Amino acid sequence: MAQPTPSTVHRPPSTVTFHAKPQPSFNKNFDLLIRSLHELRASGYEIYICSDNPKQIARLQAIFKELKANLEWYPVETALSAGFIDEDLKIACLTDHQIFQRFHPYKLRTGFTKEQALNVRLIRELQPGDFVTHIDHGIGKYSGLQKIEIGGQMQEAVRLVYKNNDILYVSIHSLHKISKYIGREGEAPQLSKIGSDAWKQLKARTKKKIKDIAAELIKLYAKRRAAPGHAFPPDGYLQNELEASFIYEDTPDQVKATQDVKIDMEKDYPMDRLICGDVGFGKTEVAIRAAFKAVTDGKQAAVLVPTTILALQHWKTFTDRLKDFPVTVDYVNRFRSAKDKTEIFKKLAAGQIDIIIGTHALLNKEVKFKDLGLLVVDEEQKFGVAAKEKLRALQVNVDTLTLTATPIPRTLQFSLMAARDMSILRTPPPNRQPIHTEIRVFDDDLIKDAIYFEIHRGGQVFFVHNRVTDLPKMVELLRRLCPDVDVAMAHGQMESDHLEKVLVEFIDRKHDVLVCTNIIETGLDIPNANTIIINRADMFGLSDLHQLRGRVGRSNVKAFCYLFAPPMSVLTPEARKRLRTIEEFSDLGSGFQVAMRDLDIRGAGNLLGAEQSGFIADIGYETYQKILDEAIQELKETDFKDLFKDELARKGAYVRDVTIETDVEMLIPDEYVSNTNERLSLYTQLDEIEDEAGIERFAQMLTDRFGKLPKQVNFLFEGLRLRWLCKQLGFERLILKGGKLRCYFVSDPQSSFYETEQFHKIVQFIGEKGRIMGLHLKQTNKELIFVQDEVRGMKQAKGTLETLIGVVKPPLPAPGAASGPGENPG
Repeated sequence: MAQPTPSTVHRPPSTVTFHAKPQPSFNKNFDLLIRSLHELRASGYEIYICSDNPKQIARLQAIFKELKANLEWYPVETALSAGFIDEDLKIACLTDHQIFQRFHPYKLRTGFTKEQALNVRLIRELQPGDFVTHIDHGIGKYSGLQKIEIGGQMQEAVRLVYKNNDILYVSIHSLHKISKYIGREGEAPQLSKIGSDAWKQLKARTKKKIKDIAAELIKLYAKRRAAPGHAFPPDGYLQNELEASFIYEDTPDQVKATQDVKIDMEKDYPMDRLICGDVGFGKTEVAIRAAFKAVTDGKQAAVLVPTTILALQHWKTFTDRLKDFPVTVDYVNRFRSAKDKTEIFKKLAAGQIDIIIGTHALLNKEVKFKDLGLLVVDEEQKFGVAAKEKLRALQVNVDTLTLTATPIPRTLQFSLMAARDMSILRTPPPNRQPIHTEIRVFDDDLIKDAIYFEIHRGGQVFFVHNRVTDLPKMVELLRRLCPDVDVAMAHGQMESDHLEKVLVEFIDRKHDVLVCTNIIETGLDIPNANTIIINRADMFGLSDLHQLRGRVGRSNVKAFCYLFAPPMSVLTPEARKRLRTIEEFSDLGSGFQVAMRDLDIRGAGNLLGAEQSGFIADIGYETYQKILDEAIQELKETDFKDLFKDELARKGAYVRDVTIETDVEMLIPDEYVSNTNERLSLYTQLDEIEDEAGIERFAQMLTDRFGKLPKQVNFLFEGLRLRWLCKQLGFERLILKGGKLRCYFVSDPQSSFYETEQFHKIVQFIGEKGRIMGLHLKQTNKELIFVQDEVRGMKQAKGTLETLIGVVKPPLPAPGAASGPGENPG
């Protein structure tokens, strides 16, 4: 067979000609954009603007409306890497990221959120023999799931073993009361004794201590609530333009935090919000947007930072972000001369500076603002007590926004729960990669390789050595190892002019390597520096190491962190654990785990004093959080019930937890799901469902995975719905056995629940209709019980509770009242 010649193989069957050109550049000039779009429309082109972010489309619409651009265009919810104009089809496809000059992110696969993964993993990992903490009974040992017979029907429960081999069965409806014990490493906790008071006393002591501190904070909160503040107007055209010009994609958390801050600023009492997020997760951007909102309404904004370097860095960031807008930004720190400072303070008082960034110098008596509207405090925990007192005086009726990267596990600092609103940034920006972290012994060759690798890919290197006296020797060593590399030195004892010059030159990429002490720990944001070498890492605390490592890996380039320390065998056990922890938790957003391990759990340690940290170790971390929640809730219901009246009424928050006991067969049968661990995991997920939609999703998931739902599972769903209804009505316990329904009201006779209109309506209803429906109230020494005789199954019980809900809250349907999947129980 004859071989085809190359010309026969490659000749195209036909030629396609098309006339297209790339999207023109508008440099964020909206007048130019609108003019171009009008010209395209006049030439008969259809205009499509593509964005996969609905918020960007809304911003564009707002900008066009504000600029009175009467344009016909079509939004397309999809992302293109670049826009184009097709002259044959008369189509102009533009992209939002080119219009706004944003960085175009590529989609990454999304997995579990950190928390989902952690939760499911903890429960899945619960193996027989593991220690768990039950919030009412203390520390026990998990020994699997067990079937128990109640009133002739089978149910499943979690079996826990306590001291002296006492057994406790925990209903699958109360799984939220147990959590895996995470305490001191390598030490087995002591098992609690069921029925003894030791656990109760431990819990009561903690609660008292928490309440003492929290009460102070709530008083402060009440004072702020009562203080008159400035209500800022809704966003204008400039605000939309600023937010759209952010070159990265907002993470969902950033969007939510920005919205929360703006809602707070628009209220007529002062904002006090804390934004907590790991290093490099975009807190500064939220602060810039808030400051800009204040400035557009004619107010001034002050940004208070703990270190000289951070003031400089923030000044560069703010100036860079706001360069296209009519905003004046300046800064004070020890780099500025006395003459400069006097001039700046003068301008501040005259209102010629809109945003001022500075260290403690801003708390000076001679600093006067013309009209301060917003105070942003960065890394608040780094300020001393005296500075905080001055702050308090300054901020009673000024909106305050606090930023912190020191990982505070969610509810750990109840100051946040009781006296502060809080936003958490948990999602890393798109295309961020975890930092490769390894522990090594000091090694010249490794230093040389690491530095050359980074410099050959166009990056820069930090070399941290925390002894000022030896720094020059380190610089000499690095110059000897890498003679063609530009090495600079920075530490806090240098002349301030010289230090500023070195840092600015490093930021401007004039040096390749910066040898420095840990003065770079907070806030230096140099996306181009992606390798950090920390010498004698064993001498640093955990959070210092976490912060230092956060100086690199701030762009989409893979970053490296080398921790140099003597061999593990000669280190103290604490230093060994610290290094292992920082090496192990190198994922994005791992600050929370780092804090959990740092048993002083920094935020809580300082707030609650030393004995408390020990206490966290005694009872396990999650249970500690639960006790915090309980203590705060009790304070809200008792000492501060007037202040939180609206919140309590809205949430129906008088009951936190409902116990359900029935003689109905409620479980996931073995023949439906045979694996014990899988069943436990499903029970845990079921226990956390909060509404009817959640039940529907859960039922759908079960059907997809295991087939048609058995009736016992439908009974589980009914149990969940009963729990929701009880919570709304103020019942802490429901018993449905032998055809009789008993619901126990709030057990605390002092609870403000008994003064509510809701309670009086229920009593009145029973007085009027009790006879017909077989309802009555029963009073014992300790409890008030609502009783219904002759109840045929769960369906009737649910019907009775729904009737009561109708009496109490006629306009609102109960959250669990709608019929859901597979509702056939009875």
